[in-house]
Amino acid sequence: QVQLVESGGGLVQPGGSLRLSCAASGSIFSIDTMAWYRQAPGKERELVAAIRSGGNTNYANFVKGRFTISRDNNKNTVYLRMNSLKPEDSAVYYCRYIVPGSGDYWGQGTQVTISS
Repeated sequence: QVQLVESGGGLVQPGGSLRLSCAASGSIFSIDTMAWYRQAPGKERELVAAIRSGGNTNYANFVKGRFTISRDNNKNTVYLRMNSLKPEDSAVYYCRYIVPGSGDYWGQGTQVTISS
């Protein structure tokens, strides 16, 4: 059984940085897309960034230039480096793995709070 576990969330001041990690446990192969989503209270879950197996990335406009997504295929891990954080970045951040022929996996979420 595959499980995704996020880590790295927390409380940080505006302008600060955090790095989120998402690691997969269990047997999982050929992960196509690894992505980060976020959901703030009262809002729908939204895509933050995604990275394909070949390294292509795409970002939501609201994080371009501030966030960087990367992946380590040997560790089945995806990262999200978040710089210049703003209060509006506060949300629960979720990772998602898309594995062709296997399924669509989500983590349980990690809370990110930006506040002074």
